[in-house]
Amino acid sequence: MKTRLTTLFDLSVPVALAPMALACGGALAAACARAGALGLVGGGYGDLAWTQREYTLALQAAETAPTRSRIGCGFITWKLDEDASALDWLLDRPAGDKPRALMLSFGDPRPYGARIAAAGTTLVCQVQRMEQVPQAIEAGARVIVAQGAEAGGHGMNSLNGRATMTFVPELADWLAAHAPDTLLLAAGGIADGRTLAAALVLGADGALVGSRLWATRESLAAQGAKDQALRTNGDGTARSAVFDILRRKNWPAPYDFRAIRNDLHRQWEDRVEALRADPAAARARYDEAVKAGDFSAAHATVGEAVGLINDCPSAEDVLRRMARDAAALWR
Repeated sequence: MKTRLTTLFDLSVPVALAPMALACGGALAAACARAGALGLVGGGYGDLAWTQREYTLALQAAETAPTRSRIGCGFITWKLDEDASALDWLLDRPAGDKPRALMLSFGDPRPYGARIAAAGTTLVCQVQRMEQVPQAIEAGARVIVAQGAEAGGHGMNSLNGRATMTFVPELADWLAAHAPDTLLLAAGGIADGRTLAAALVLGADGALVGSRLWATRESLAAQGAKDQALRTNGDGTARSAVFDILRRKNWPAPYDFRAIRNDLHRQWEDRVEALRADPAAARARYDEAVKAGDFSAAHATVGEAVGLINDCPSAEDVLRRMARDAAALWR
């Protein structure tokens, strides 16, 4: 399956691992890279020690130079504005250890574009609306990710979010007219060969895959969360600020968080402002649930594609099946 994405990063499957914070560690990124995808470590909130440990593990587990060249990292941009030490550490690595790609999401990437380019690293920018695209181009993005509201974890809220099915082709047309050398990835709802082929037909050069690779053996997500995901269909997730409030994550508008709609979420989803005003009791319940592995209250971070996830194999198995089934459909 040759696309501009596979050519740029020397891949055998047109997929990049979504750099999901705390779930995408070095083992998962390396497994994806060995399977022929772009493996992005989930640097997330920019914790320096975590990023150092997991990125180093990814390079070690990648084993060969060609596979190491498929290792990158991703960060939450507004957190870099507060502390960019993890990004600085990555960009200061020796030439052979620098990330092949750096993905920035949720904020203005322009302050970081020149530094990333100077390091010889490819900038990937994730957007949720057309109005964000010129900013990403100005930052020097070589690849733009169109994230639909179906995606798990953080994304645009329901008032402002776009659907992958319409967002991807609109952005593909815009890039063809204004920045034809910029690659496009689709994100949100892509979890099997059918949905990967659909992304390519819509005009993307590949897909950023989160939930499906979250539910793999190499993922750092808790086994109880993975087990809950296997019992949940596509009706079973919701996008709100509930779990950000419970986790003490001060996310700016207009972003919120999609996860499985469990008992604790249902208790507060219609009373978000009341929860925000007095979160102490709900936070105590959430904290205890996390310690106990109780996912009636602890969160499981997946998107609407959870209804397409029926097992928890290795990342290599997932990518092999996706590539095989997509190739049979995509011409």
